[in-house]
Amino acid sequence: MKSKSQLGRFLRTRRALLKPSDVGLQEFDERRRVPGLRRDELARLAGVSESYYTRLEQGLSLNASVEVLDALARALRLDRTEHRHLYDLAGVGRLGGKDRARRAPAPERIAEPTRRLIDAFGDTPVIVLGRRSDVLAWNRTGHALFAGHLDPSSPDDPARRPNTARLVFRDAHTRELYEDWPKKARDAVGRLRLAVGRYPDDPLLAALIGELVMHSPEFTDLWSEHRVRAWDLAAYRMRHPLVGPMDVTQQAMPVPDGQGQRLVAVTAAAGSASQAALTLLAQAATPDGHPRPAPDNLTTVISEHL
Repeated sequence: MKSKSQLGRFLRTRRALLKPSDVGLQEFDERRRVPGLRRDELARLAGVSESYYTRLEQGLSLNASVEVLDALARALRLDRTEHRHLYDLAGVGRLGGKDRARRAPAPERIAEPTRRLIDAFGDTPVIVLGRRSDVLAWNRTGHALFAGHLDPSSPDDPARRPNTARLVFRDAHTRELYEDWPKKARDAVGRLRLAVGRYPDDPLLAALIGELVMHSPEFTDLWSEHRVRAWDLAAYRMRHPLVGPMDVTQQAMPVPDGQGQRLVAVTAAAGSASQAALTLLAQAATPDGHPRPAPDNLTTVISEHL
């Protein structure tokens, strides 16, 4: 994946989303040949020449300065996540000015302190995701919540590690797990977009995206939008086959010295039926990863936990 061509596509898609009226430009009764702002309009807003901006979109200009990128971010009304992604695509490092080496990332592994951190969460569902959204580790409840149909030991083998983006688009269980599957799909694609900007020389990431483009038209459509999603908080309604519907929050936290790893913990509102369902799921998940059958009177059992 060439970051310069990715930069041009990102700029074009963001430019197409803005109308002149969005940025205070006067609109005349004219038929516009392109959606959104024209190149010359955006160049004027950013204070750069049209020819220079055109070279950026075409991937011909290799050294955009921080000042130019900041001006483009303001003109395009980028949020902080998109602004950071713009920096990554341009190869000038993360916001804050620290440059990074453009090289293929090292193989991913879980450090012992991270395993102890997972254990400290107890029965709270937890998974650790790598820079490509591979599942590097999960606790017993995390496995039961997200992928109880998979081998619980699979994250330990790099050749068999589940990948959450692949599961979202190619696994029937995961598709049924999220009531608003399109929202989950957009989030998964947006986070892969961040990874592409940050790790443009990762061949396994390129292979994953190629696989999803080949096998999922839905992924292809979302990928072409060049939208990004932050790793932070996300609320979902999940429908688990064992304990039923739950309204949960998935909170992602960077792992210290984890080289792009994220720990994702799942919680529900205190005293809610969703929290009771998570409690039942923790009780149902056995140490060997094989869930016990749900009780026949599941609704009654959940109500007794409230």
